[in-house]
Amino acid sequence: MPITPTSPNDAIVIGGSYAGLSAALQLARARRRVLVIDAGVRRNRFARASHGFLGHDGRAPGLIAAEGRSQLLAYPNVRWLDATVSQAGADDEGFRVTTADGNSVRARKLVIATGVVDELPTIEGVTERWGRSVFHCPYCHGYELDQGRIGVLATSALAMHHALMLPDWGQTTLFLNDAFTPDDGQRAALAARGVTVQTGAVARLVDMATVELRDGRRVVMDGLFTVSRTHLASPVAAQLGCALEEGPTGSFIRTDAMQATSVPGVFACGDAARAAGNVAISVGAGALAGAMAHRSLMFD
Repeated sequence: MPITPTSPNDAIVIGGSYAGLSAALQLARARRRVLVIDAGVRRNRFARASHGFLGHDGRAPGLIAAEGRSQLLAYPNVRWLDATVSQAGADDEGFRVTTADGNSVRARKLVIATGVVDELPTIEGVTERWGRSVFHCPYCHGYELDQGRIGVLATSALAMHHALMLPDWGQTTLFLNDAFTPDDGQRAALAARGVTVQTGAVARLVDMATVELRDGRRVVMDGLFTVSRTHLASPVAAQLGCALEEGPTGSFIRTDAMQATSVPGVFACGDAARAAGNVAISVGAGALAGAMAHRSLMFD
C-alpha cells in the first residue's frame, strides 16, 4: 500500500530495530494501524552474534531483526517505510513526521526507538575491531572470552566499572591509557578483584586484541572492553521537545515507568531512552512502550 500524507496511522514507530519492532508488535496485535519508519542502521550491526536474549542466544543480530520484521509485517495493519526521519512535530491531528526524501505522514501517537551512535576512542585499530574483539557490554560478550585475557581500555574514570566487573569473566587488565589515575581506594578495589593495572598511553591495537603501548610494550589480550560516548541517533526527540537526561556516557530521552516522554502522546524505548541496554532490555522496553501507546490511544 503506498504511503501518503493522508494515510491513516494510529501510531508511528520511528526506528525498526529490536525496541521498535517490539513496540510495533504490541500495537499491531491491538489491531491499530501502525507505520514503522526505519533508517536501517542497527547499533549492533558490527557484532557477529547476539547473546543474553532468551530464545535467540548466539544468533546473528541481523537474523533476529529480520525475523522480527517478517513476523511484524505478517499483520495486515502494519506498514513499513525504509527512510530516515528528518523532522517531527505536533499538529492538530497528533503528530506529523517528515522523512529525508520528503515523505510526510501523520499519526495520533509516536514511539521513538531510534537508538544511539557510539563515539569510539580515537585509537588505531579500535573501530575495525568494534563488536568483534572490542566490546562495551560484558553480559553480551564476556562469556565467549572463555575466562581468558580481558583488557579494559580506559577513556575516563568510568573504566573502573568495567575493570571491577570483568574479573567474573576472565583475567582482567586495566590499561589506564593516561585517561585517569586511580586513587588509593580505587587501587585497593582493583587489587581485591585481582585486576592488573598497566600504565602508559595506548598507541594502537593489533592482531586480535593485542594492546601496543606507546613505549613499545605489547600485551596480548583475547578481548577488550571500553566505554564509548553515545549520542542520540536522531534529532526527533529534541525537535518534539522531549526532556533529556545526562547519563554517564551521554544524553538519553527521559521517560517515566510507562516509557512515556515529557511530551504527551510520545513514548520512547531502547538505547535512546536509557543510560545502558542490550537486545533483551530493548525488547522488553519496546513491549511496554507499545502497550502504553495503545492505552494512550484508548484513554487519553
